[in-house]
Amino acid sequence: MHATAIRAVLVDIDGTLIDSNDAHARAWMSVLNRHGHGFPYGDIRPLIGMGGDKLLEELLGLAADSPETRALGDERGRVFLETELHRLAPTRGARALLERLRAAGLKIVVATAAQAAETAALLRQAGVDDLIDRAASSADAERSKPDPDIVRSALRKAGVRPSEALMLGDTPYDVDAAAQAGVATIALRCGGWWNDDVFAEAAALYDDPADLLASLDGSPLNAAGA
Repeated sequence: MHATAIRAVLVDIDGTLIDSNDAHARAWMSVLNRHGHGFPYGDIRPLIGMGGDKLLEELLGLAADSPETRALGDERGRVFLETELHRLAPTRGARALLERLRAAGLKIVVATAAQAAETAALLRQAGVDDLIDRAASSADAERSKPDPDIVRSALRKAGVRPSEALMLGDTPYDVDAAAQAGVATIALRCGGWWNDDVFAEAAALYDDPADLLASLDGSPLNAAGA
């Protein structure tokens, strides 16, 4: 891949632009406990970043298209928006990084497992909704992360080939999904994964958006003109 061909950055939201991964785990734990599934936080937290359908398959063995999966996912979304969202803050440097990428002429397209309404709410809470060109969310993908569908949808929305994009994400599920779509990933530790081994396939690794911005000259984005 020639870095100079990069035209778009595909950006995850949760844990990448906003410090929300712990909150998602709390929302899932609340909903599952309410329905008699007493999973501890430690069982749920490592699964945040994959699609909710895959999380429920992992924990409960539910099929992705089952009515119970859809009902639990919808309830989790309501709990998250009502009880967690208003307390969340952007990750360090999130807006400044996106401003720099836009100034460099790069398209910024969201690639997230969240539903469309939740995606919009998260971007507003992170204070970056005005910096996003387009968004690919759960409705745009048949299969959720770590399958590559959402990344491929984001590529289509950006109008670029895999070699012309970089993924910015915070979980091993982002790296896996992007790799299957032929897109290299810049990974961030701020989503809660501090064991660097899980990011072995990433093109580069930084603590958070501010760290990436401060290190931009030596990053994969530098050759793209950022």
